[in-house]
Amino acid sequence: MTGKKICIVGSGNWGSAIAKIVGGNAAQLAHFDPRVTMWVFEEDIGGRKLTEIINTQHENVKYLPGHKLPPNVVAVPDVVQAAADADILIFVVPHQFIGKICDQLKGHLKADAIGVSLIKGVDEGPKGLKLISEVIGERLGIPISVLMGANIANEVADEKFCETTIGSKNMAHGQLLKELMQTPNFRITVVQEVDTVEICGALKNIVAVGAGFCDGLGFGDNTKAAVIRLGLMEMIAFAKLFCSGSVSSATFLESCGVADLITTCYGGRNRKVAEAFARTGKSIEQLEKEMLNGQKLQGPLTARELHGILQHKGMVDKRLTRKSEVQRRKPIRAATGAGSRLRGRGYDASDVQGSTLVRSQILEGDNMPTAKQLADIGYKTFSTSMMLLTVYGGYLCSVRAYHYFQRRSSQRQAAEEQKTSGAL
Repeated sequence: MTGKKICIVGSGNWGSAIAKIVGGNAAQLAHFDPRVTMWVFEEDIGGRKLTEIINTQHENVKYLPGHKLPPNVVAVPDVVQAAADADILIFVVPHQFIGKICDQLKGHLKADAIGVSLIKGVDEGPKGLKLISEVIGERLGIPISVLMGANIANEVADEKFCETTIGSKNMAHGQLLKELMQTPNFRITVVQEVDTVEICGALKNIVAVGAGFCDGLGFGDNTKAAVIRLGLMEMIAFAKLFCSGSVSSATFLESCGVADLITTCYGGRNRKVAEAFARTGKSIEQLEKEMLNGQKLQGPLTARELHGILQHKGMVDKRLTRKSEVQRRKPIRAATGAGSRLRGRGYDASDVQGSTLVRSQILEGDNMPTAKQLADIGYKTFSTSMMLLTVYGGYLCSVRAYHYFQRRSSQRQAAEEQKTSGAL
């Protein structure tokens, strides 16, 4: 019996790290075809094609240098050719490119193929929020699972122990993917809350931007911990508002949730670049080129897309109740009947107690600018990358943290100058 054929769609840092795992497992497990194809966006590296280097040196010298890929992983520059006859497709490309790739693959896949998305982000569709797994599934007509977790690519490639989460509505598919990708150092849990698993992977990058601002402006671990906690609260609130399936707190305790949030806020590229942004004042685009070898950050783009989604839903300028009302556990109030719709879904103001919006002792409550005002500031401050997300006016850590920390930093500097002048 022929083993299942595998194609990895993408070959960046994370894609190459997964290729190392998948290639090793496919070579050892009889029910998988040992030959694993990996679609590589062709580039010239020192006068040689990247696919040629990977297929001869078995190393992605641009995106995962210093790590050997199994020789059964074959780099292919044509995505349709790479995916031909594949039974399992692993999607791991920047989320802004997935639509175009799906258009190329449409009509060229096996009817019974399945896919798994490792892509962290969302799509701003004409009807609002659309998860990347939904984009892939609708365009290609295949069932899609997701894999998200506390998985910094270089550490995974180094075979340092970590956990991850597969979300799959079909548990048989989830178990098959677990068998393909699990190793003694890459441990996988399978759950059925696909939407929640995926939204965690998208939103944590935005919180990490806020954590990076905190680091870049010189604030301590206590403040950063507050940013992370408040960000997690708003991730949960956002998931309850926008996920079509069930949303349980237990899923946020898996690797895809709190673990991924923590590791991204301390070791991820979004935090790293946001810190440099706060320290240097350089644009996000410039820092991507300098620090990421040309790879794109997902946090800024995801924040901007989510802001667009909230604009479409008419939620940008809406606010939650004030802190005093939340403490009395009154339901959320909003114009155009939104409050009653939320109550109908079992969503109560107590669910967001402690959100960044209602922590008035930190963020000045009703004196905060509206999302539209912050958007105007954001576009000017962040060039083309706006770190803005709102959940009924609850601005997820990034912009709020930046302006709060910037204000505190200015106050501190003014106090030091006054102290110095007084001493003179």
